[in-house]
Amino acid sequence: MSKIALIFPGQGSQYVGMGKDFYDQFPAAKTLYEKANEILGFDLIKISFDGPEDALKQTKVTQPAIFVHSLVTLELLKEKVKNLSFQMTAGHSLGEYSALVAAGALSFEDALKIVKVRAAAMQHAGEINKGTMAAVIGMDAEPLGKICCEAYTSGVVQCANYNSPGQIVISGSIDGVKKAMELAKEKGARMVKELVVSGAFHSPLMESAKEEVRKWLDTITLHDTAIPVYPNVTARSAKSGREFKNLLIDQITAPVKWHETIVHMIADGATKFYEIGPGNVLQGLVKRIDKNIPCECIGKPDDLEKFRH
Repeated sequence: MSKIALIFPGQGSQYVGMGKDFYDQFPAAKTLYEKANEILGFDLIKISFDGPEDALKQTKVTQPAIFVHSLVTLELLKEKVKNLSFQMTAGHSLGEYSALVAAGALSFEDALKIVKVRAAAMQHAGEINKGTMAAVIGMDAEPLGKICCEAYTSGVVQCANYNSPGQIVISGSIDGVKKAMELAKEKGARMVKELVVSGAFHSPLMESAKEEVRKWLDTITLHDTAIPVYPNVTARSAKSGREFKNLLIDQITAPVKWHETIVHMIADGATKFYEIGPGNVLQGLVKRIDKNIPCECIGKPDDLEKFRH
């Protein structure tokens, strides 16, 4: 039996103008965007649709913007496809919140309140603990992990995103990441590129953000889900609301095991993926992980026709 998996993007998929086509054409999109503006206390609509890009790229704006776009897309897909059916879901970093809403663990409103706190806390952590991230292409996880251990004498650094075979992102202090970049080049990485980010996400430098999110998550209920969600921290199927809560906290400083997540979803029967939200980053990763499994992107009005049960 075919199994459909929905996957949701994280930070880096944003672009100026995202969601405007939905907002202009569908009343349900307008309603969700206006509700988001109320919850956030700033004009997400204006920044998402009109920019400027520098404002949209601020973590405290980027994360809510991507989350809202993803959930608007999902809502419109539900309107378009009668009895929308999918059998599993996952999200990359921030996208895990979208996945949990899709699976019924969280309401849109509660998730957005937490995303607002998470985004602001991660931006603040990046300001008080200056750090950076770098993509390392063409090196396996084990040798890169050893390089990070070696570079730790210069500063904090660890593997942060295991995205696909031979594509791993490292994160940490500026000195630690620079040292690991040098070592990776020396030891044969095909490409090493520092990323333009506002902090060392998924590293110990995000510890203060973790505490903020923990406080807020304690005020809401995460429900058990009927379908499995594959959290970033474990990459394994989960359905327990209590487990999700702990994993969302751990996720802030732990690596995103995206490669493993997709492998496990396929092993558990996923036959087609749909990336729900802005951009096509995850589509590219799925293709690199297993080129035999199709992945379609749904992030614009015309894309709503692509979904097939």
